[in-house]
Amino acid sequence: MFQAVKELLKTFTRNDTKLGGDAGFTAILHTHARNLDFHPHIHVIIPAAAINRTTMRWRVKSGKYLFNHTALAQVFRAKFLHGLRRENLCPPHNNPQQWVVDCKHVGTGEKALVYLGRYLYRGVIREQDILHYTDTTVTYRYFHAKTKKYRTKTVAGEQFLALLMRHVLPKGFRRTRDYGFLHPCSKKLIRLVQLALRVPGYKLLPTLKKRPPISCPRCGAPMKIIMTMLPQPPPENTLCLA
Repeated sequence: MFQAVKELLKTFTRNDTKLGGDAGFTAILHTHARNLDFHPHIHVIIPAAAINRTTMRWRVKSGKYLFNHTALAQVFRAKFLHGLRRENLCPPHNNPQQWVVDCKHVGTGEKALVYLGRYLYRGVIREQDILHYTDTTVTYRYFHAKTKKYRTKTVAGEQFLALLMRHVLPKGFRRTRDYGFLHPCSKKLIRLVQLALRVPGYKLLPTLKKRPPISCPRCGAPMKIIMTMLPQPPPENTLCLA
């Protein structure tokens, strides 16, 4: 899935008449639906812009949608099925002809990053969503997207554990991947983007954390460092005997 998404977006960005360059995007893997069913899918956050290595131009595309979702779905389907055959994996014969790719405008992307980041640092289900359990069953709730209401589901205890373990990634797998000029190894390309956007150098420096205050151990009042007593190094050509 990651490989198909990478090839799809890089191809569309290079062939687009308004972009015509290299894209940069972050892909995040989700393996479950809200009701804990197995539903592998990938979320992608991509800027509506690209960098051309030849002309060194940063080109931005305006509009509500970056690419046509129908065209994205058709090409993704072809690349995904081709990838299965390439790995000697036989795809099922009852593949639907119409696949779903959703494309939305999310502004600066800050809210989308916060939303997706929550899935990376928490478990499959929150503890408060487990409503009741007995010796044999577990009842939990989930938010239904279409009705905008919570629903409950009761399953056997071993089935509940199986639902959770199904979404534990095998060793070596990663949920998040960066591509294009956002890849950690693309330092030259990101530097080219910074030059094209004329990003000031001071904004690239890491911000220093504020030093925690020092309190008096007796009265608790704040204290300031006015002098440091560091030992002076011995003069040169001095022989020290221990």
